[in-house]
Amino acid sequence: MAREIPRHSPDAIEMARKAAGLAAEVLSMIEPFVVPGVSTETLDQICHEHIVHVQESIPANLGYQGYPKTILTSVNHVVCHGIPSPAKILKAGDIVNIDVAVQKDGWFGDTSRMFFVGEPSPLARRLVATTYEALRAGIRQVRPGATLGDIGHAIQSIAQREHFSVVREFCGHGIGQIYHGEPNVLHHGRRGEGLTLEQGMIFTIEPMLNAGRRETRQLPDGWTVVTKDRSLSAQWEHMVAVTADGYDVLTAWPGGTGAYALP
Repeated sequence: MAREIPRHSPDAIEMARKAAGLAAEVLSMIEPFVVPGVSTETLDQICHEHIVHVQESIPANLGYQGYPKTILTSVNHVVCHGIPSPAKILKAGDIVNIDVAVQKDGWFGDTSRMFFVGEPSPLARRLVATTYEALRAGIRQVRPGATLGDIGHAIQSIAQREHFSVVREFCGHGIGQIYHGEPNVLHHGRRGEGLTLEQGMIFTIEPMLNAGRRETRQLPDGWTVVTKDRSLSAQWEHMVAVTADGYDVLTAWPGGTGAYALP
């Protein structure tokens, strides 16, 4: 229910922005290391050292509900929650989502983005670009008086235009002084339906689009989720605060991300 969702003060939003900015900075830092021949375990170790020793922050994923690593690395047909491993070596043409969460001074920051390993296929490039476009479309719906259904509809419309499917088992979430809370932010829906947004709410928007069918399955490790048809999957994630007249992206990447920089 809406009354259970925190409305954060401007000072609280600045605390959230600090944690969010640290998470975004990790993604900027790791980009030069995402190259053919690197293991996802190595990427995890680099991120862990940076969060702990450079940022003097807490890796929020490590130990969360038993998760064993600092980041999540989802490669190609992995939809989400891929566990870094020394056996998983990135190769040219791969696409990979890196998801990082940081805790600082009691506040959580959570964001993810896609990386190309070498030159991706035309399909992979289109999927990644479309997923980012869908994220932006969802973010642009955020303002007081809008609904969660407006966000989901905007994302779903972009995916359907390109004949991609929206994963429905996972969603965005409220965040602040707790890692995962209300509201659940679905990436599909109908305009005007669902929770009405109010100033001060903070949540993530993190669409996952598949090049094939939307159905997924979880691997025996209890974490890794893959597409059932082994089609490519892509995801982007930002933390957003509802302002008096729109939205504020708290996880804006340092220096932007080229074609994927937010306006």
